[in-house]
Amino acid sequence: FSVMVSLAEQWRELGVRPDAVIGHSQGEIAAAHVAGALTLSDAAKVVALRSQAITAIAGTGGMIAIPRPLAQVCALIRPWGDAISVAAHNGPASTVVTGDVTALDELMVACERDDVPATRIPVDYASHSARVDELRDTLEEKLSGLRPRTCDVDFISTVTGARLDTTILDGDYWFANLRQPVLFEQTVRWSYEHGYRTFVECSPHPVLTVGIAESLEDCPDSPRVIGTLRRNEGG
Repeated sequence: FSVMVSLAEQWRELGVRPDAVIGHSQGEIAAAHVAGALTLSDAAKVVALRSQAITAIAGTGGMIAIPRPLAQVCALIRPWGDAISVAAHNGPASTVVTGDVTALDELMVACERDDVPATRIPVDYASHSARVDELRDTLEEKLSGLRPRTCDVDFISTVTGARLDTTILDGDYWFANLRQPVLFEQTVRWSYEHGYRTFVECSPHPVLTVGIAESLEDCPDSPRVIGTLRRNEGG
């Protein structure tokens, strides 16, 4: 959160100011502050209290990245029923699933057996799954004092896949942000369809630029997609 907010401010200092923001999962909290919808204090409060709340489900789940289209991944995880679900749709061939530890262990074995590439994400909780339901009351109570504001920068939500009125970024929204799947590809395509052509990823390492580029690869006017920093490289 600190790095993303700082990099966005550095871009502004260099004269590059956003017309809109998109955030991925926790990145939406930084995006809300960069847009002007949340004060730095309120945004930091959401980050801290969200992280504290997640400890209640730590050790019970996990996440796996599978570089396959959404429909293929849904078919792949169907045998596990509610124990595994889609956490994020990052691009045409980039999907993340979330679920119970045992079910994910079995999925990894199945992927290896069937030569399906799969990477375990280093977290021990199942974000964007039914596991999060038990955190609803805690999050809504702790985040009840937020004061979201309207702003001039468009906030394009990966919870809904479209532009959102930022006055609703209250405790209910941040619960939904943690509970619902991340509609990243849908959000990127919505942005393109509404005139956005340059996408700058403000993060320590540009993990999402591939998903953005793949989501827009059939667009005729070659949108620009760039990162800011790269891990283990200076600059």
